[in-house]
Amino acid sequence: MYTFPNKLRNLAFVFMAVGFIGLVYGFITTPNTVEEAKAIAAANHGEGHGTSHESSDTHSTPDAETATASDEAHAEDNHTTVDHGESHDAEHDLHVYHQLKNKPWAALYVAAFFFFMISLGVLAFYAIQRAAQAGWSPVLYRVMEGITAYLLPGGIIVIVILALSGMHLNHLFIWMDPEVVAHDKLIAGKTGFLNVPFFLTRAVIFLSGWSLYRYFSRKFSLAQDLADDISNHKKNFRISAGFLVFYIVTESIMSWDWIMSIDPHWFSTLFGWYVFASMFVSGITAIALITIYLKSKGYLEFVNDSHIHDLGKFMFGISVFWTYLWFSQFMLIWYSNIPEEVTYFITRIEDYNLPFFGMLVMNFIFPLLILMNSDYKRINYFIVMAGIVIILGHYMDVFNMIMPSAVGDQWFIGAAEIGGFLFFLGLFIFIVFKEMTKAPLLAKGDPYMGESERFHY
Repeated sequence: MYTFPNKLRNLAFVFMAVGFIGLVYGFITTPNTVEEAKAIAAANHGEGHGTSHESSDTHSTPDAETATASDEAHAEDNHTTVDHGESHDAEHDLHVYHQLKNKPWAALYVAAFFFFMISLGVLAFYAIQRAAQAGWSPVLYRVMEGITAYLLPGGIIVIVILALSGMHLNHLFIWMDPEVVAHDKLIAGKTGFLNVPFFLTRAVIFLSGWSLYRYFSRKFSLAQDLADDISNHKKNFRISAGFLVFYIVTESIMSWDWIMSIDPHWFSTLFGWYVFASMFVSGITAIALITIYLKSKGYLEFVNDSHIHDLGKFMFGISVFWTYLWFSQFMLIWYSNIPEEVTYFITRIEDYNLPFFGMLVMNFIFPLLILMNSDYKRINYFIVMAGIVIILGHYMDVFNMIMPSAVGDQWFIGAAEIGGFLFFLGLFIFIVFKEMTKAPLLAKGDPYMGESERFHY
């Protein structure tokens, strides 16, 4: 039976406390006026945006350099252009103000979604193992069940943030603003699907379905330990197969709702798969890291190098799959060069150059070089090193998916971003390891347990 060590529990509380302070600081330091927003933007981006927009308006004025005082009509036109420029700058300054007000909300949302995403990815991996009746993985079932314990509380937090957005406490989802919808025909055409009541209803349905599967699969798993037959194992097989159908549909719609709709003018038919690959590899990596940690503390003695090797193969393979989806989405959009599609990548390449390309190195090149060698997949040090980079890399992936549409170019890694990550990391550690104290770490009643314990590659 696993015992939650005080050191790890205290570490989780420290992460939560420091993270909470960082989040609070991020919220209280947001600008309260447009002038404050201009000052912050100028400090973050050198000369600020007002100058560049002013210059742009000057260039858009025909024959501005040749205008003469004697040409009364031309002077009147130029005056109109100046007025328009001032109005444009005022609108831009207001836009910057909203972006900076969004920044702590976006940081909170990125971190909340990321750790929820890990739990949901593990749930999908667990269901696949159950439905496939895999013989190698039953020794890892209790680790997976511990990680999926975060699903319900983590999902509730995400839905609360979505509900607060629907109450107009932030501007993360511009389609929730009636004024924007009234002046945007494209968004107005999507109101049948993108409206707050239906949006939140879908979110509740999705989380309810995922949580119900998690509840019953855990229930049958524990019951199988005490059973004289394999009826509970068969029940788990059936509900897992059904759940995977539900999951693949709801995960795609969830990715459209919770991430892609932050920029409702852009869409990609690959996006659901792309988000799935990110959550899947993050979840498998979390399984590997927690398994190695527990083994280092004397638990999971039945997990051998072959199990770690298989987890490493999944980390490697899904990292390549994620890269394939990333490149497919990027290449097709870039090659077609359709303005309303290619702007997604132009924004990220121009304003998020370092996190955008850094993410590729962390999520593809680094795992490729480290985990390609078969022997390295059996060495805990290499799995941990690659795993930490993959986790941070996919956090940057979620950051790149959400931040450009939420805050534009007004981004930087500050107290809110670090605080959000630490807070949810602490919460994740506490919930996961607390759950693993509630049942033996070996699902001894599983009919494939003997095969799993003897597994060697």
